[in-house]
Amino acid sequence: MQDLKIHIVQSDLFWEQAEKNLEYFDNKFVNLPAKQDLIVLPEMFNTGFTMNGDKCAEAPEGRTFQWMKNHAQEFNCVITGSFLCRDEGRLYNRLVWMRPDGSYETYDKRHLFRFDNEHLQISPGTKKLIVELNSWKICPLICYDLRFPVWIKNSYHQEQFEYDLLLFVANWPETRIHYWRLLMQARAIENLAYATGVNRIGMDGKGNPHSGNSMIVSPRGEIICEVKENTETIETIILPKAKLIEYRERFNVAQDWDEFEIK
Repeated sequence: MQDLKIHIVQSDLFWEQAEKNLEYFDNKFVNLPAKQDLIVLPEMFNTGFTMNGDKCAEAPEGRTFQWMKNHAQEFNCVITGSFLCRDEGRLYNRLVWMRPDGSYETYDKRHLFRFDNEHLQISPGTKKLIVELNSWKICPLICYDLRFPVWIKNSYHQEQFEYDLLLFVANWPETRIHYWRLLMQARAIENLAYATGVNRIGMDGKGNPHSGNSMIVSPRGEIICEVKENTETIETIILPKAKLIEYRERFNVAQDWDEFEIK
């Protein structure tokens, strides 16, 4: 039974300047605490939330992918975040789960933010991803996915949960940060899991302000960590597995969950 040490990277982003963002994170990582398990970056951490595929889209194993691979190896931990990817002629908002040995998994954002026309330019993902780290089962998702509980829903079979931790990387604007908090708490409660959300700060290229408010929520719905708004920081949080197991055993509503399949 292992705890999980997470480094939340809450940062401003340079609009559509991949090299500048990667160099910026290189400098931030110089003082990164040792012995982490997982480093989490925001959605489209190399460009900000853009649909400018001609300028910003990268190959599946291009510059940003290699940067993640190098840092995962350097720090001997998993590093994750999303970037704009062009794969077989289609654009995806793709999260990469990069392990220190160079193996990786990907998740393509399922729910595309139509209010910014993301759905007109980017292809939706079709498969949910569950990864394992230090005996934790983790479900990584991207920003707008947070609003869709059916897609996110945990499952429970033969006394086993599908996942223990929901992980959201985001560019969630300050104007809707109230919903960010409420939805993070709701997703944690209804799925009997921790929920972690990593959000950017600063103004994007479209004039939208972001306050961050990156957070971790317990299965009870308690906000056990909320990063100070409008602050650049790397916050280190240790999630105790024993507390999750104890709460699930004491209040296992999963035994009465409805079973369904998404087609």
